[in-house]
Amino acid sequence: MDLLKLRFCKFHVNNLVSICVFLLVMVMIMRTILLPNSFAFGGSKNGEFESLKSKDVRMKFLEVPQIVWGLNNQKIAFARACLTARMLNRSLLMPSLSASLFYKEIDQLQPISFDKVFNFEKFNSLCNGFVKLSRYSDLTNQSDLIELQKGSGRRWTIEKDLDQLNEFSKQDFDVYETIRVVGKNPFLWHDHWPVSDYAKVFECLVLVDEFSNEASKVVSKIRELGSNLKSVVSSNETSYVAIHMRIEKDWMMHCKKREQRSNLSDICSSKDEITSRVANISGLRSPTILYLAVANELLEDDSILNGWKQGMHPVDKQRLGVVDIYDKYPYLIQAAIDYEVCLKADVFVGNSYSTFSSLLVLERTQKMIKMGVSHCGTDVRWPSYAYNLEGEFGGPRPWMTNFSDSSLQEISYGSNKVSC
Repeated sequence: MDLLKLRFCKFHVNNLVSICVFLLVMVMIMRTILLPNSFAFGGSKNGEFESLKSKDVRMKFLEVPQIVWGLNNQKIAFARACLTARMLNRSLLMPSLSASLFYKEIDQLQPISFDKVFNFEKFNSLCNGFVKLSRYSDLTNQSDLIELQKGSGRRWTIEKDLDQLNEFSKQDFDVYETIRVVGKNPFLWHDHWPVSDYAKVFECLVLVDEFSNEASKVVSKIRELGSNLKSVVSSNETSYVAIHMRIEKDWMMHCKKREQRSNLSDICSSKDEITSRVANISGLRSPTILYLAVANELLEDDSILNGWKQGMHPVDKQRLGVVDIYDKYPYLIQAAIDYEVCLKADVFVGNSYSTFSSLLVLERTQKMIKMGVSHCGTDVRWPSYAYNLEGEFGGPRPWMTNFSDSSLQEISYGSNKVSC
C-alpha cells in the first residue's frame, strides 16, 4: 500500500512539473507573438539603446551609400548615417569612405573601408548605448532588405524627410533585416539632430594606430623645433599655434562665389589678412611656432612662410621635413593626420566657413567644457579663433561651438556666428 502511495505521489509531482513547463513555454510563445519588439535589437528606453540579450537575437541594420567629399564632410555624413540608424532603431553597416577628393567621377572615388581609417572596436566601445556599427558579416540574409529612396529637390522638405524616417521606424518594417538607403550622399540628407548628438559620434572616432602615430611624429617635430628656439612660452604656456590656412586656389574660387551669392564679405581671407590678425592675438609671446596646415600643391605662390610678425616662426610640411610622412597616403589620410596635428595644438586659428576648421573647434570646445570652461578668452586652455572675422585690437575673433544649437547647419556649411 505504501509503495502504491509513493508511485501516485511521484506521478502527481511529475504531472505538475510538466504542466508548469508547458505553461511557461506557452507564455514565452505568446509574448514573442504579441510583443516582438521586446526581443528586437535597439529597444529604446530613455533615449538609449538596450543591450542585446543574447547572440541569438536577430539584429537589424541600415545600409548607406559610399560616403564622399572631403574628410570632415565625410565625418558629418557618417555621423548623420549613425543618427539615422539610431532613429530607425538599427545598427549601421560599416560604410565605405572615399580616399580621394574626386566626387563627380565615380570610377575615381577610391573607396576605403571605415575600419582602415578609424578604429572599429573603439568606436563601438566609446559609443556603446548610443549608436552601433556592424560588419556585413553580421548579416544573416543579404537579400532580406527594403530600399529607402531619399528625396531631393526643393519640394523635399525637412518635414517630409522626417515623416519618411518616422514611417520607416514603424513596426511594419521590422520584418526586414536591412533598410538600404539609395540616393544622395548622407552629407546632403536633412539634419534632424542637435549638435550635442553629433558631438557624441565624433568623440567615438579614433584614428587607427598607424595614422595616429604618424600625427604624433609631426607634433614631436613641431615641439622639438620649439624647444630648440629656447622657451616657446606665452601667458597660457603656448607650445605651438596651428593655422588652417584656406588660401588654396580651389578654396578661393569657392569662397568668392559664395560671398557673391550670400552678399557677404567675410568668407575669404588673403595671406596678408591672416598674418596681420594672427600677429594681434592677445597673450602670444615670442618666439612662437606656427604650424601652417595648407595644401602646398594647390597654392598659387610659395610665399606663405614670409611676412609674419618678428618672433613668429612659421613652418609647413616642407620646412618641418615631414613631406615623406604625408606623401605615403591618399588625400583622406593626409587630411586626417593634419586634423590631429591641429587638434593637439595649444592654439588653433581657422576659417569659420571651413568644415575642417569648424569640426576642430567643436572638438576643442568639447575639451574645454569637460575642463569646466564655458567662455572664450586668452586665459583658457584650447582657445580657438576665426581669422576671417575681426576681433578686438585687430586680432581674429575668439571661437567656440554652440552646443545648444538644434542642428549642425552652422558647422556643415559654415557661418560667421562663432558664439563668442
